[in-house]
Amino acid sequence: MRQLTGLAFVLLISACAPDAAPPASTTDVRESAPEALGDLSWTKGGMVAAANPYAVEAGLEILREGGNAIDAAIAVHTVLGLVEPESSGLGGGAFLVYYDRAKDTVTVFDGRETAPAAATSELFFKDGKVMDFVSAWQSGRSVGVPGQIALYKAAHDASGRADWETLFEPAIRLAEDGFKVSPKLAEILASPRLRGAIRLDDNPVTAAYFYPDGEPLAAGFVRTNPAYAATLAAVAEEGPAAFYSGRIAAEIIAAVTEGPDGGAMTLEDLEAYTVAVREPVCGELQSGFKICSAPPPSSGGIAQNLIMGLYDHLKPAASVNADDSLYLKAFVDAQRLAYADRDHYVADADFVSVPTAELIDPTYIKARALEAFAPDAKSFPGDPGIVLGKDALRPMWGEDTTTPGAGTTHISIIDLDGNAVAMTATIEAAFGSSRMAGGFLLNNELTDFALTPTKGGKPVANAPAAGKRPRSSMSPTLVFDKGGDLFMVTGSPGGNSIVAYVAKTLVGVLEWNKTAQEAAALPNIIARGDTVAVEVDVAGGPEAAEALREMGYTVEERTGENSGLHLIVVRERGLEGGADPRREGVATPIR
Repeated sequence: MRQLTGLAFVLLISACAPDAAPPASTTDVRESAPEALGDLSWTKGGMVAAANPYAVEAGLEILREGGNAIDAAIAVHTVLGLVEPESSGLGGGAFLVYYDRAKDTVTVFDGRETAPAAATSELFFKDGKVMDFVSAWQSGRSVGVPGQIALYKAAHDASGRADWETLFEPAIRLAEDGFKVSPKLAEILASPRLRGAIRLDDNPVTAAYFYPDGEPLAAGFVRTNPAYAATLAAVAEEGPAAFYSGRIAAEIIAAVTEGPDGGAMTLEDLEAYTVAVREPVCGELQSGFKICSAPPPSSGGIAQNLIMGLYDHLKPAASVNADDSLYLKAFVDAQRLAYADRDHYVADADFVSVPTAELIDPTYIKARALEAFAPDAKSFPGDPGIVLGKDALRPMWGEDTTTPGAGTTHISIIDLDGNAVAMTATIEAAFGSSRMAGGFLLNNELTDFALTPTKGGKPVANAPAAGKRPRSSMSPTLVFDKGGDLFMVTGSPGGNSIVAYVAKTLVGVLEWNKTAQEAAALPNIIARGDTVAVEVDVAGGPEAAEALREMGYTVEERTGENSGLHLIVVRERGLEGGADPRREGVATPIR
């Protein structure tokens, strides 16, 4: 096989050794904030990485004033809901993975939206037929009970340090004084393709906000949002009760139940919402690194450990003088195997049986690696039950390839005590359901369920049900080194491609010796199903596509990938940040 010199910057194993001098985004301990602000045993400083500079500055403000990673995450996200409303906000939900360094614990706060009590497995049936995706997306039926505000409070009550009321001040100021519309938001609003699919410019409330005088907001326009400021002020004063009951709740229900295809959410559904506090899913690689991410209904813990565990077995042996293509092939094959398992088994484990431990069991992963599909073969899920000498598990469910949208954002934070947050938040597709209440957009999260609840005469694990949380691709991830110390915080938006995007940063940093920024900039390669999607409008992408074709894979060339990776790597000299060049985010150390 020919040597892939065009891919050298992508896969060169000897480049960018972990202990190399840090780039500009690294905070050296000698330049970090005063020691009095943090734990004297933590010498790496702090950093915030998120999708918009306004939001990053809000998080840094909270850290400078003595807040911790939880406090900063709330401030960052309330600003993102204002300046990046296409991606997430108060009307959506999130998974927050928190590392408490003093206690040496990892906790997952599951603020995923839930289906209302009236939901059935045929939630998206109309006149006896399954609704098409766009109609379902823009319907009130798609709106899940929002979990974001409840997540803020649950996380803050458990581990926050700053006063609750202060966390909303940066976003309230921006909403009242105005923020400059970013080029990304302006470009999306002006997209003829998007405008043709969604109701954002048809709904009078959203049209007045996003399309004043009938024209989309332009980059640089100063947009105020007094309704959003009022919502945050109420939550700051009264807590989640201000959101889940009273005036704001009534606005939410009115927006959900209006046509077309209004939903059945009630005030009782809002009042009944609770955050689930869960254990992370953690697995250990042969190198000794430990990967921890969110459990079902998130795919993060299962999928990231599967991909990296499979890669361990599929990559060339250290003694082999292999060319770069074999490392690329190992990554692609690991993804195909892991996606097939994820699609088949992962759902809300409070409602269905999810074999989480079995799927990341080292014995199963080793056996699953032997099933690596030929490049031209169809993918299929494995059966960890059979491999581990138990009852067969695969026959429980019908095949499912639900395709979630990409209205999502990711935040990575390390504070001055070495605590860390990886939080991925979403409203599902761009601008959610195009329905607005209280100055924020409502999600269309329930289209993350399988629209068709049975396949081949069998139930689908991710079918809708009352109170159920839809499966998510979100993968907020923490990595610990072989000594148990925090090494990496990572995550991304991007619909079902999140799994591949996040895995790219793991393999890039842990295996290919990339810096955080280099890992974020690598071409996105998504191997879900029988086609390998390759991002070809970035350096290294065309060469990767060509190499995979030569190996026999069916390649789909893509442009305009919507990853939004934000990661922090703990190096010997300090924190190294990476922000996805495909979006507008930054990774900024506290100074």
